[in-house]
Amino acid sequence: MTVPVLAIQNLSVALPAGGDRQYAVQGISLTIQPGKTLCVVGESGSGKSVMATTVMGLLARELKPDHGQVLLQGESLLDATPSRLRDLRGRVMGMVFQEPMTALNPVMSCGDQVDELLATHTDWPQAKRRAEVLRVFESVRLPEPERILRSFPHQLSGGQRQRIVIAMAVILKPVLLICDEPTTALDVTTQKEILKLIEQLQAEQGVAVLFITHDMGVVAEIADDVLVMHQGLAVESGTCEQVLKRPQADYTRQLLAAVPGMTPPPARPEPTGPALLRGQQVGKTYISRDWMGRAHETQALQDASVQIRAGETVGIVGESGSGKSTFARCLIRLIDPTVGQIQWGEHDIALLPEGRLRPLRSLVQVVFQDPNRSLNPRRTVGQSIIEGAVNFGMPKAQAWAMAQELMHKVRLPVEALDRYPSQFSGGQRQRLAIARALACQPKVLVADEAVSALDVSVQAQILSLLREIQADFGLGMLFITHDLRVAAQLCDSVIVMHQGQMVEQGRTVDLYAHPQHPYTRKLFDAAPAAF
Repeated sequence: MTVPVLAIQNLSVALPAGGDRQYAVQGISLTIQPGKTLCVVGESGSGKSVMATTVMGLLARELKPDHGQVLLQGESLLDATPSRLRDLRGRVMGMVFQEPMTALNPVMSCGDQVDELLATHTDWPQAKRRAEVLRVFESVRLPEPERILRSFPHQLSGGQRQRIVIAMAVILKPVLLICDEPTTALDVTTQKEILKLIEQLQAEQGVAVLFITHDMGVVAEIADDVLVMHQGLAVESGTCEQVLKRPQADYTRQLLAAVPGMTPPPARPEPTGPALLRGQQVGKTYISRDWMGRAHETQALQDASVQIRAGETVGIVGESGSGKSTFARCLIRLIDPTVGQIQWGEHDIALLPEGRLRPLRSLVQVVFQDPNRSLNPRRTVGQSIIEGAVNFGMPKAQAWAMAQELMHKVRLPVEALDRYPSQFSGGQRQRLAIARALACQPKVLVADEAVSALDVSVQAQILSLLREIQADFGLGMLFITHDLRVAAQLCDSVIVMHQGQMVEQGRTVDLYAHPQHPYTRKLFDAAPAAF
């Protein structure tokens, strides 16, 4: 019988004393044969990433494998020396992390970072290494590979940065590829391309894939086998069809029930009140200069319009780089539009100077994708929640009382106001970010990929919370997402954007039933398979 590429036998990794449980992972066993994909699913905190970093030898110092074995092509990784692990990483096993900005060096060009791998593990001359870097950039569908080679991570979109990380993981053609939520932040078309790339690697060289995800559609599309984890334990394992079609464990059934569907619910009555937020023919042009001082224009957004009324949710969907975040940032004046009109209620704010705009900012508040960037790690969550309200003139005692009410609203204990963000899970931090935005008593809430990094059960809770908050406060909501399933369930109407332009818009029920534009149909076709 073929030796498995990866075999984990009865692995347990102990948590430090005082943790919420004794083991991060306990008694986990699995095998992956060449050319096969094992998907690991489970909620945040289930131990998926701990298991993956144990394989790579990247465990945090406070975590220690208690017992068990990890075998890579029959070689024990737990007994390997640090120098042996360094030799294996990249060359024999590669890893794609969820957050590319933490995996990439911000002060090195993307080309140099990928070249560093080749310089470490091969004796190739520089010209050959450069050609191989350009080849792998093309294979992961990066536009203008020569430009990307010279670019720094902050100059690329989120999807492009993730492709750079994937290029680094696959350039040496490892036999084991570990993917830790690699497509979470990617739009559906990019996700499909990445999944095709992994499939191509398997066909070419029999690479085995350990794929960690919370997207059950991705599981249905790529998995040969599935392992379901909860609280560090394996609660169910089996073939993809068996786990998705005939789940045995209650926890697996709960996960599957939380997955949003592509069929929108019946349309709500169209709102008739005045627009709380309106943008008309908004455009944004960036001007850059080359080394000779010549100006080059880039039209990031053209002729975009939207209006949002009380109780209405408008979604914006599209690929990475389609202009959806640029449009939203213009509407909330985080960047200045080049042309167009923007109104917050009765206030025309498109050209308003910042000094006069600042008192109006409480009208429109934002919930960003990453709550870690919204909450100050050095301040308690209570201090973060009341900060905006106090800055807009609310007495501190009143703001604190409101923060206590908001904690009930987002279903967190009031006592948690005195804790720090690091003491909460990802889903809890996103709830706190929502409470922080609501503390300013806005008329419009802008959610920019607010649930994309959350597992399906937490995602379902946050979506339910947003609906409830909208009903209670009469908010208008602008919801930016690359997840078509989420948009189907939450949004009353949807705008589809492509290359800085609105290519289609309409009521969600109608647009999903009869997409008109070829690009919209392409997005729908790229959505992960149903199960």
